[in-house]
Amino acid sequence: MNWMDHGNRLEIFPPKEFDFKECLIFLGRSEGEILHQIKDGYLYKLIKIKEELILLKIGSEENSIQVVFPIGIPSETTREKVADYIWEWFDLDQNLGDFYEMTRKDAILDQIVHTYYGLRIICIPDLFEALTWAILGQQINLTFAYTLKKRLVEHYGESLTYEGQTFWLFPTHEKIAELEIEDLRKLQFSTRKAEYIIGVAEGMTSGQLTKEKLLQLKEYHQVHQSLVSIRGIGAWTADYVIMKCLHNTNAFPIADVGLHNALKQQLGLERKPTIKEIEKLAVNWKGWEAYATFYLWRSLYE
Repeated sequence: MNWMDHGNRLEIFPPKEFDFKECLIFLGRSEGEILHQIKDGYLYKLIKIKEELILLKIGSEENSIQVVFPIGIPSETTREKVADYIWEWFDLDQNLGDFYEMTRKDAILDQIVHTYYGLRIICIPDLFEALTWAILGQQINLTFAYTLKKRLVEHYGESLTYEGQTFWLFPTHEKIAELEIEDLRKLQFSTRKAEYIIGVAEGMTSGQLTKEKLLQLKEYHQVHQSLVSIRGIGAWTADYVIMKCLHNTNAFPIADVGLHNALKQQLGLERKPTIKEIEKLAVNWKGWEAYATFYLWRSLYE
């Protein structure tokens, strides 16, 4: 990780294949988002390190990401953890050179990658948030998924107010593990979704399910198997989490509706491609399926 600590601000130097503005466009795709705010080209994000709530104001200069602390300067150790968080959030460990090399020979991705060059997978570093968001998105439209997330966050998450704006944290698994199914039903969660989310929260609170344990599994299929063995987590949910939280570029949510719509659009088809057709199209993408999917998702937000 390449960064400098200036005390009252951090300067983070991402790899050359990074475009903050492109990432900001993706982060700003929904007005229903509650976990970050974008204002005047700056990204505001509340995070918690140990027991401290820290508001980040994130901007960019020519070759760097600038992070300032609008409410008090955290300790040196905490600032280091903030830099780690930003590095992970924007997936800056990933060397995209090989991905871009592959896309030059791919008829579908070549133009998309050229258009959105520097976009990185916007990750969800917290495993509980990643799993909950993926479960929320099952079999409902995205707008309603954002509504449910907003209700969950406003009822059970912590917040901080600065200059009249309220910034929110996603609820902890410990907090959600204490709930009854009925508590989430009151927020219009289906019984199934409520059961799955509380079940995941309980698994994480007991220590049975942790990000560290999943990251220790070296093989993609082992991680996938470990996730789909949890009630409420199917193949799509597992791949989404492997892609967005565990940084595995082999993750391929092949049944994803957004992916199908993007391919239909890019190929000028009258119908969505079949899974078999997508498998053929994706032969070139081996090892980079997650990034191919993410760039195709981005093409839908025009």
